[in-house]
Amino acid sequence: MIMKKTAAIIVSYNPDLFSLHRLALRCSNGVDYVFIVDNGSVDDNKCLIPSFPENVRLYPLHMNFGIAYAQNYGISIAREFGIDFVAFFDQDSNLEITTLPNLIFAINQLIDSGANVACVGPRYIDKRQNNPIPFIRVKGLTLERISPNSDNDIVPVDHLISSGSVIPMKTFDAVGVMKELLFIDYVDLEWCERAKFMGYQSYGVCAAAMEHELGDEPIRFMGTAYPARSPLRHYYMFRNAIWMYRQSYVRFNWKCVDGLRLLRKYVFYTLFAKPRHVHFWMMTKGMLHGLFGVMGRYQ
Repeated sequence: MIMKKTAAIIVSYNPDLFSLHRLALRCSNGVDYVFIVDNGSVDDNKCLIPSFPENVRLYPLHMNFGIAYAQNYGISIAREFGIDFVAFFDQDSNLEITTLPNLIFAINQLIDSGANVACVGPRYIDKRQNNPIPFIRVKGLTLERISPNSDNDIVPVDHLISSGSVIPMKTFDAVGVMKELLFIDYVDLEWCERAKFMGYQSYGVCAAAMEHELGDEPIRFMGTAYPARSPLRHYYMFRNAIWMYRQSYVRFNWKCVDGLRLLRKYVFYTLFAKPRHVHFWMMTKGMLHGLFGVMGRYQ
């Protein structure tokens, strides 16, 4: 069997240096290279380099170009190194020792079986919400939550969050890379939908787990924790969602299901996210910009 070369691409922006250092070290033990693409942080992350193994490299950008641009930058570096698989990570993700080996084993197993693999990804846990987030897929006009029957399950899913996902470089060759005009939010959703349209399937690997925090400190309502975000993140979320609904390759039933969820979020965050009028305006502005194609970094 030919050994495949794997690289982890960590996108950072004003990171907690301890968390970034922990993540890079954990990744370095499971892949051939770790590429940290820093998206114009205020602090200098170069102070970390002396304590890293030789397979960890830092690539600082002079400003924040968005997560999609940083991921694409990392992909271009991976091509130069002859990498076969790339694993994306956000700066605040925390891996178990077995996470990367289980993901790489699963993707090789799927490819050997003849599957057209878009990406594989782990179960992720946000400790603030006290429950493992299940994998999801759209079935008809409903959102199906997939809870694993066994730790050995590999389940077809509609999409995975980018952090923790492992993607074959050959899939990028066929599907293309990330849409930089989205800047942040819905970048992973858009890519998975585009890959699915082109005949590539994403898979959740139940044997792999990762700690990951979605958004800021959750808003708690009637005993349930809901992810909170800044008004600017809500702008990107709503703008990019509306932009996706306008794309012909995105499935109609996915648009319906996600559109209903977006409407619920619009009402919920207008009522409960503070300051309410700022969140309301940024979500509304985002939808208008998405409708009229005003994309890229928010000006």
